[in-house]
Amino acid sequence: MWSCVLSNETDDRADQRLCQDLGLALSVLSLAYLLVCFPTGLCYNALLVAVNLSNKVSMTMPDVYFVNMAVAGLLLGALAPVELLGPAYTRWPAWDPGNEVFVGLLILFDVCALVTMYSTALLSLDYYIERALPHTYMSSVYNTKHVCGFLWGGAALTSFSSLLFHVCGHASAKMAECAKMRNKEAADGIMMLVGYAVPAAAVLYALALVLRIRREAASLEPDPGSPDPAAQRLLLASVCAQFLLWTPYYAGLLAHAVSGGAGALPGRPRGSTYHFLRRLAQLLAFSSSFVTPLVYRLMSRDFSHKLRRLLRRLPGRKRGCGHAHDPGGAQQVVT
Repeated sequence: MWSCVLSNETDDRADQRLCQDLGLALSVLSLAYLLVCFPTGLCYNALLVAVNLSNKVSMTMPDVYFVNMAVAGLLLGALAPVELLGPAYTRWPAWDPGNEVFVGLLILFDVCALVTMYSTALLSLDYYIERALPHTYMSSVYNTKHVCGFLWGGAALTSFSSLLFHVCGHASAKMAECAKMRNKEAADGIMMLVGYAVPAAAVLYALALVLRIRREAASLEPDPGSPDPAAQRLLLASVCAQFLLWTPYYAGLLAHAVSGGAGALPGRPRGSTYHFLRRLAQLLAFSSSFVTPLVYRLMSRDFSHKLRRLLRRLPGRKRGCGHAHDPGGAQQVVT
């Protein structure tokens, strides 16, 4: 949890009390997340992945993106207790910036963050393609393997700059080239650009195109091949949720990059507030692993049918006439 290590350097009681109050608030929020959001998020993410992978025939392209976000959410959920229970303020040895464990967990966090934002951006672009050209190959589920490979491979490749920075941090004493790359602010700026600015531009561009098509189609007769309006509501809800939860985190990266790092931190008492906001932004980023599957569960019309179909296949379930009259099962056979 929060520890006022930074405020111990001053004898100002007001600064110390402010740090303790902010630390108490952050500790309460972290415990609430770990007790409620953490187990719920793991359960819903695992359920989302299991339900969709067990019904591959009925999967659509949005389902593919939500499955990738759910896998990233599972990894983020696994990282949350390690981060929230042992941040750098407690001087836990595993979270020393020079420790290999810290480097590995940070890179895994960056990859999951990139997969989440890229999936959101591609979900918006594919929805526009489906609106403009219904039943096209690009927005179909047949290229699922290529999409998954692109998302995770692209995220791992994009986060290579952060990995290179940390590796050079270990080898800087031996390699002159690495000594020039010991700039965490530059790594944060790169993550802000490729992890937030580019996906945000893609989402805004896709939504603008979708709104233009919607205005043009308002005066025409409804197309039976157009996407379900529920899909658009799910898209808007998921995009808004992701950007609301991840914007503070990337804003903190931008502030850290612009300010020049720890050497240019605000003075007391603003320093405690700055660190509090950074940790709160990270907590909101972890919360995306809980909100995304919940939005999908509440707004996806096919999720309940797929879940019942999965439960009927579980070992020990009796297969009677109810299974034979399952409309979802009959539809899957027809496809």
